[in-house]
Amino acid sequence: MAGWNFVVTGGGTGGHIYPALAIARGLKRRLPQAQVFYLGTAEGLEARLVPEEGLPFYAIKGAGLKRRLTLGNMRALLRAFQGLLAAYRLLGQLSPRVVVGTGGYVAGPVVLAAWLRRLPVLIHEQNAFPGLTNRWLARLAQVTALTFPEAARFLHSRGEVVVTGLPVREEILQVSREEARVHLGLGSEDRLLVSFGGSRGASSLNRAVKELVRHYSGRQGVYLCHATGEAHYASWIRELEAEGVRLAANIRIYPYFRRIADFLGAADLAICRAGAATLAELTCLGCPSILVPYPYATGRHQEYNARALAEQGAAVVIADSELTGARLLSEVERLLTVPEELLRMAQAAKAMGKPEALDLLVDLVIRLAGS
Repeated sequence: MAGWNFVVTGGGTGGHIYPALAIARGLKRRLPQAQVFYLGTAEGLEARLVPEEGLPFYAIKGAGLKRRLTLGNMRALLRAFQGLLAAYRLLGQLSPRVVVGTGGYVAGPVVLAAWLRRLPVLIHEQNAFPGLTNRWLARLAQVTALTFPEAARFLHSRGEVVVTGLPVREEILQVSREEARVHLGLGSEDRLLVSFGGSRGASSLNRAVKELVRHYSGRQGVYLCHATGEAHYASWIRELEAEGVRLAANIRIYPYFRRIADFLGAADLAICRAGAATLAELTCLGCPSILVPYPYATGRHQEYNARALAEQGAAVVIADSELTGARLLSEVERLLTVPEELLRMAQAAKAMGKPEALDLLVDLVIRLAGS
C-alpha cells in the first residue's frame, strides 16, 4: 500500500486534536509506507502538537462562527472561504485517499474541500451532543464515527453511522490494576478515591473536595488522591492550613497527575468532569465515577456525556451548580458503604468501554481508501 496518502484535520482544543493524532498514529502503525498529513490553523493548539508528533503540518485559515449576525462573523466567513480555497489546493497536491475530520472549525473547510473533490470522508464525533461543525459535516461524510450512540439522533448523516468509541492513550489500555495499587502503596482492602478537574483544575471541585479531606484524613482503609490543577495548588494548600485541616498520610494532593493511568487504574471511584476523553478512559478501565459536568462547555456537551454514563448505571451526576462539600461527601459515603453498588457501576462502565476504538477507526479509514 505504498503511495497511500491520508489527510487528518481537527483543531482548536485537545478534544479534537488528540483523536486526530491517535488516528494518524494508528494509520502509520498499520501502513508504515503511508503518508499522513495534518491540516489545521496556525493559531490553534494543533500548530504546536502536530509537529511534535513528527507529522507534516499545513496551516490554513479558519475561524469560529457566533450564533448571531455580527461583524466578527463576516470576517470569520471570509477566513473560512480562504481556508476552503487553500484546503482545495492542498488536497489536490497531497492526493489523499481519505480525509478524516474530528471537529473544530478548521475541519469545516477541509471536509468541504474533500467533498468538492469527491474524496471519501470519515468524521469522528467525540461527544454525546455533537459539535456544530460535525452536525453539518455529517451530511457530507461517507462514514460518521461516534463515541456515544446517543449522538446519532442529533445528526442528519447521509452515510454510514458507526459507534467506534474514542481512542484512548496506550498507557490506559496497558495499566494493570494490581501493579498500579502496589505502586501507590494500597492494600487489597483499601478504597481509593481519585479526584481531579483536568490539567487546569476546577475551582468548584477543589472547594467540594475539601470536605472529603476533612472527613477522611487519618481514616483507615480510605485513601484520597486529588489533583488541584497547577494554578490552584499553592493557594488550595494554604486555604486548608488556614482552616486547620490536617493532611494525614492517606490524603495525597498533587498539582496534577503525571501518570494518571496509575491513579485511574487503581481507583475504586473517580470524581471528575465529563470530557469525552476522560469518560473513554474511565469506561475502558471499568471505573465508577461521580461526574460534575463543566457547565460552560459548548452546547452543554459534558452534561450529555455524563447523562449517557448515568443512564447505563456507570456514574452518578451532580450538576456544578448543586455541588457542595456536603453533597459530594454524602454521595461518596453512600457508594463506599454499598460495595455492591460500586461493583454494578464498575461493570456498567466496563460494558460501555471501547478499548478497540482505534482499531475500528483505522479499519474504517482503510476500507474507505480501498473503495
